[in-house]
Amino acid sequence: MDTSLPTPPTVPNIVLNVNGIEVIYNHVILVLKGVSLQVPEGGIVAILGGNGAGKTTTLRAISNLLKGERGAVTKGSIELRGERIENLSPSDLVQRGVVQVMEGRHCFAHLTIEENLLTGGYTRKDPAEVARNLEKVYTYFPRLKTRRTSQAAYTSGGEQQMCAIGRALMANPSMVLLDEPSMGLAPQIVEEVFEIVKDLNAKEKVTFLLAEQNTNMALKYADYGYIMESGRVVMDGVASDLANNEDVKEFYLGVGGTERKSFKDVKSYKRRKRWLA
Repeated sequence: MDTSLPTPPTVPNIVLNVNGIEVIYNHVILVLKGVSLQVPEGGIVAILGGNGAGKTTTLRAISNLLKGERGAVTKGSIELRGERIENLSPSDLVQRGVVQVMEGRHCFAHLTIEENLLTGGYTRKDPAEVARNLEKVYTYFPRLKTRRTSQAAYTSGGEQQMCAIGRALMANPSMVLLDEPSMGLAPQIVEEVFEIVKDLNAKEKVTFLLAEQNTNMALKYADYGYIMESGRVVMDGVASDLANNEDVKEFYLGVGGTERKSFKDVKSYKRRKRWLA
């Protein structure tokens, strides 16, 4: 008789744990209302939702970029590999391997593409390492190599997005927070950017947490997703399950039956169940 014990299921190594955080701007405006999420090591996790849902604020709370906008995490906790990070500076987080690519790209317009990339390696002290990282970026973004001497202001939106991601990679991050990578880009370029994200995740083992309005594209490439509305997480699940969920199809992917249901009626029970859990 076989007396061996069954193999326990594999538990993912959670690298980032956001526990019920609230964010207030200007001491009065409550923006995030108890947001919780987890990001496993080596995963791609998407935060989904429309404008004003709280996606960008969530990323900025993690990367500690709220202070410049008079925002603060007032409740809850954020842990990176078991260490509380709410009070660390953005530069401290970069040293720990967490880098954010801001919404809108924010390349230095007067610098060349290569000069922009080199600013991302500022924290690296070994010139040889910086050179290796630069070549790695050019391997993933060959278009940047051909435009390396061009001023960023005179490159396309897609090239600037690639430059912003490449600049983040120059810091050797283990996790990249990617805010609205598809914004303002043609569908073909969006697909190209997401394919590069997938390659970086698979080959370089970079963990991604991305905020994205393009639900269809995000769920195609992510492993897991969180849907936010009005500063709360109202639904989460495996990306493939969310993509096949009838409510998600109707209200986020634009696919539904002939009888349009009230969004409030469909979601109200799920909202109450989630918030009261």
